[in-house]
Amino acid sequence: MSRIVPMLKPGAGVTTTRNHVHYVVTEFGVAYLYGKTIRQRARALIEVAHPDERGVLERSAHELKYL
Repeated sequence: MSRIVPMLKPGAGVTTTRNHVHYVVTEFGVAYLYGKTIRQRARALIEVAHPDERGVLERSAHELKYL
């Protein structure tokens, strides 16, 4: 199961903004996010998510108009 999700649960705490995140590292790769658009960030995160979850993340990103 991937820890990369399309949206946080309602009421989830956020301690940093997306603009402060430079890298996300998983066992499937490294996503460099700094200075990228929402579309580019979504694509990069999907690419380093668990392979079984990538389809769900891609569909969710389209529904949310990120892709």
